[in-house]
Amino acid sequence: MTASPEPQPLTGPVEDYLKAIYDLELVGSPASTNDIADRLAISPASVSGMVRRLADQGLVSHEPYRGVRLTGDGRRAALRTLRRHRILECYLTEVLDYPWDRVHAEAERLEHAASEELVERMAAALGDPVQDPHGAPIPTRDGRVEESALRTLAEAAPGEQVRVRRVHDKEPARLRYLAELGIRPGCHLRILDKAPFDGPITVWVEDAVGGATRAVGVGLAAQVYVESEGQA
Repeated sequence: MTASPEPQPLTGPVEDYLKAIYDLELVGSPASTNDIADRLAISPASVSGMVRRLADQGLVSHEPYRGVRLTGDGRRAALRTLRRHRILECYLTEVLDYPWDRVHAEAERLEHAASEELVERMAAALGDPVQDPHGAPIPTRDGRVEESALRTLAEAAPGEQVRVRRVHDKEPARLRYLAELGIRPGCHLRILDKAPFDGPITVWVEDAVGGATRAVGVGLAAQVYVESEGQA
């Protein structure tokens, strides 16, 4: 396997900023300083200084009071980091048998050190996966990614049938609980009932032996992304 030339390396903190801005931009608006600070758990003042440096490197554009956007170079760098991260998650899960609630933190530590050649060898060994263990799309080698517009389980209506496409991967305890409920990317759910006043959502979770009725709190349901399969 011939490795392609590696892009100019960026520091771990720079890659973390670019990933955070990319995620925040997915909702369709520029990332604010406060949003970036919240995402990275650092002070707004620190963000302001880093944003200026990123702008000087041509990785972001920043208009005061209007937010931060990735430039073309910044987006490509963010997608390279996301590719490394998500392939590492797949490798940890599928080859090293890590549970899905632990791979995000491990991949966060490894993504800044792994070379492009190593990651591509991992991807080839896995058969070039297209999504990570949590259902997030893996960017292609040439920097393309399909980010589908998805609703959350909390937005689904009683009687609707849905397929789980993706789950939020930042909180291990929630991932462990979702696994206990049998809710993972690819599983099929039928919405049986939604209690009023932010009460639980009752769903039928299909599995290999039939299925089971589960109650899912609204907060947890907001972390599960689904696509509709019609009405029951």
